[in-house]
Amino acid sequence: MQIELGKMQELTVVKKVDFGVYLAPEDNREDKVLLPGKQVPEGCGLGDRITVFVYRDSRDRLISTTTKPGLCLGEVAVLTVAQTGKLGAFLDWGLEKDLFLPFKEQTRRVQEGESFPAALYVDKSGRLCATMKIYHYLKTDSPYHKDDRVSGHLYEISRQFGAFVAVDNQYSALIPPREMYGELKVGDTVEARVIAVHEDGKLDLSVRDKAYLIIETDADKVMRLIESFDGVLPFNDKASPEVIKRETNMSKNEFKRAVGHLLKNGLIEITEKSIRKIK
Repeated sequence: MQIELGKMQELTVVKKVDFGVYLAPEDNREDKVLLPGKQVPEGCGLGDRITVFVYRDSRDRLISTTTKPGLCLGEVAVLTVAQTGKLGAFLDWGLEKDLFLPFKEQTRRVQEGESFPAALYVDKSGRLCATMKIYHYLKTDSPYHKDDRVSGHLYEISRQFGAFVAVDNQYSALIPPREMYGELKVGDTVEARVIAVHEDGKLDLSVRDKAYLIIETDADKVMRLIESFDGVLPFNDKASPEVIKRETNMSKNEFKRAVGHLLKNGLIEITEKSIRKIK
């Protein structure tokens, strides 16, 4: 057994020194790592077993800690930017040494104080680093079914594919372009409805409820838009889908349903080129 970088593991005390103790796997006493004195449990002696996390210190030497960090290898977790630098950013993960996030592993430039999902990997130099490119770290065996409500963090946006979401920070999900509404940005927490579960286990999501649940909300939104134009909206439900999307952030069908609801309730009238609020 070898000491594993980036993981919590149980190791045995094999040597005591003034500045701490050295730990090693039970069956490999030559592969040792230091646990600094301030981390050593009171009364600890040779042969005792301690659960530690192994990482590298500021001089790139292997070191251990009894503190469980916010992220281990194979996991995805939401971390916060502690500071930015010339080569990337540094994330607070609960240890004395912040976790480095290189520019090449950022899906967009990040700022101090921002939070978003990240995964942990070992770079070519054997150092632990963070990445925002978490697609391949997410699982596809979620317990969710169609129409279930879920929550997660948005970690990447693609014009071609849509918005990628880490549901519960562990399951792979996508908001397709046709279901993207409102201002979505990387790092956002989203509440969504499962609209499909694919054969490979990945989820498709919508940030909108079913039509019959949101018609009142959409109708209110359209009415506010009409009022912002002094009571006369300069287009009607026959406008192009592109105009409707640009002005209302709704699909043409959703806009027509909302307009129909307002019309049915006697709140508007539709002219050849506009929609007017009835006073």
